[in-house]
Amino acid sequence: MSHVLTLVAPPGELHAAHVAEARDTLAAHGAAPGTPDWLADDEAADLPFSGTDPARAAEAVRHALGSVDAIATPAECRRKRLLIADMDSTIVTSETLDELADFAGLKDQIAAITRRSMNGELDFSAALRERVAMLHGLSLSALHATWERTVLMPGARALVRTMAAHGAHCALASGGFTYFTSRVAAACGFHSHHANLLLDDGSALTGLVQEPIFDRDAKLTTLKALAVGKGLPLDATLAVGDGANDLAMIGAAGLGVAYRAKPIVAAAARARVDRADLRAILYAQGYRAAEIAPDD
Repeated sequence: MSHVLTLVAPPGELHAAHVAEARDTLAAHGAAPGTPDWLADDEAADLPFSGTDPARAAEAVRHALGSVDAIATPAECRRKRLLIADMDSTIVTSETLDELADFAGLKDQIAAITRRSMNGELDFSAALRERVAMLHGLSLSALHATWERTVLMPGARALVRTMAAHGAHCALASGGFTYFTSRVAAACGFHSHHANLLLDDGSALTGLVQEPIFDRDAKLTTLKALAVGKGLPLDATLAVGDGANDLAMIGAAGLGVAYRAKPIVAAAARARVDRADLRAILYAQGYRAAEIAPDD
């Protein structure tokens, strides 16, 4: 079989009937499905297939099942050697800039700009400069307070720890700020982190961010540079994100995943996860439940 369709649902919500319906859907779209292989009881299963376009097959199964994520990957070289992940709304549950703005009484105003930027409606760099300028004079204590209420996405530690334990380099690449990426990297076990630097005068934010902005192109450049540095082809890489500034790296990686993503990203990505947690990306690489590191 040339490809594998990985079905993933929240724990306890994937059933044999889902797998049977997925097989029938593949067959109806001209594929030859093989024997299912359960990776995690009631949560994840692999379904090998050949004979049809993998992206269309995954979309057809997602539409048929509704409540189950379906990710199609080539059967060969499924386990990736480089992970590059977005941070906000991907590895953490929030947009850290929006949460920081809450301490200036500007969360709603800044979050509205963030949404438009992540939807691809605004130039990312210009939108970032605009939002940071609005925080001029905000006490540095707000950074610590924001970090205190930042929550990791379910499955984040498991994803990073498992891939790292199997020899992958794990990098965090964010259009956010190094204050947060350094802490998230330490909490999850990322080997490196790449983001923007907020400027301050020692007690408060100056309303400026260090140039050049770490943007969509910088994320792609980081992916390619890390791959070259590790002697890896892009086919051996994995990128995951949710916003428009993640599209370039998601498109270039061997496995590019839109995670609970904005519509523009979900529509463009070859793989997407909408319902399961980040461990779904491990199952899509063929990891079994017993191989996955704890998430706490």
